[in-house]
Amino acid sequence: MSELSTGGLLDVRHLRPHERHAVILASFDALAEGQAIEVVSDHQPVALYHQFASIRRDQFRWESVECGPQVWRVRIQRHDGSYA
Repeated sequence: MSELSTGGLLDVRHLRPHERHAVILASFDALAEGQAIEVVSDHQPVALYHQFASIRRDQFRWESVECGPQVWRVRIQRHDGSYA
């Protein structure tokens, strides 16, 4: 799957909206401890954040990199939950 990334940039703007979260989660799950992806979207990824908070609660760090109005970028880092 060419959209997957084990670190680096993941631009999901070309994907259909209903495909985006699955691709992002699969890419995140492929990361090793400490690696991160930077997700580029055409809207504020609030629903994505809530999904991560729900199903990957202690496994990620979320950092907003760019906040619109046309492009949003967030950095999502994988960690094991043993540090804050």
